[in-house]
Amino acid sequence: VTTQDDLDLDHARAVLDEDHHGLERVKERILEYLAVLRLNPDAPAPILCFAGPPGVGKTSLGHSIARALGRRFARISLGGVRDESEIRGHRRTYIGAMPGTPVRAIRDAESMNPVLLIDEIDKLGGDVRGDPSAAMLEVLDPAQNSTFRDHYLDLPLDLSRVLFVCTANVLDTISRPLLDRMEVIRLSGYTDREKHAIARRYLVPRQLRNAGLTASRVRITDAGLETVIAEYTREAGVRQLDRRLGAITRKIAR
Repeated sequence: VTTQDDLDLDHARAVLDEDHHGLERVKERILEYLAVLRLNPDAPAPILCFAGPPGVGKTSLGHSIARALGRRFARISLGGVRDESEIRGHRRTYIGAMPGTPVRAIRDAESMNPVLLIDEIDKLGGDVRGDPSAAMLEVLDPAQNSTFRDHYLDLPLDLSRVLFVCTANVLDTISRPLLDRMEVIRLSGYTDREKHAIARRYLVPRQLRNAGLTASRVRITDAGLETVIAEYTREAGVRQLDRRLGAITRKIAR
């Protein structure tokens, strides 16, 4: 089963802008991919890797890309995975054998062309049971993944239509051959002005909803927001800012 892509560039841009402030390089890359798909429906999907500090929106970008394309979405986390069979699956001669995580994610998405988010690819481990990063080489290689063979299925599976989006905090721990197969897009931290816009547009309304408050009962001034950003948070992303705003709304609710 494959889903029909929504190739309307204006719609995709509106969805990406609605979910994320800034991040122009990422949005441009997605729109370029859509434009190419309109001209050549058989174009290979890129293997994207978003690299940056925590809290800058790497994981949530995967959801937005799937929504912009009109595709199903699945997420797998590789943090702490040390067993190669987690990627390639077990042979069916073993009790409790199951497919590898890429195949299970496609099964969960119920589509052969989902957006598959591979979270924390820089946290892949390796031990006596094999090297999972070596097993990922075939999954994330556009030249090979059209005939990926999972040990459980034991049939060539076409992964070339899956849009892989990987996230990483640092690139140093990713093996060089694996890094070479991905198109790295670096996401730096937000400036204070960007944090102010993100807080005003996304974080404050969400924290008001969480606290059961309405915008008419609470007024957070620009000066107040700037004080929280400048004096109470020291981070590249916006997670700590989100927590501080949550503390304020809870105090108001109480």
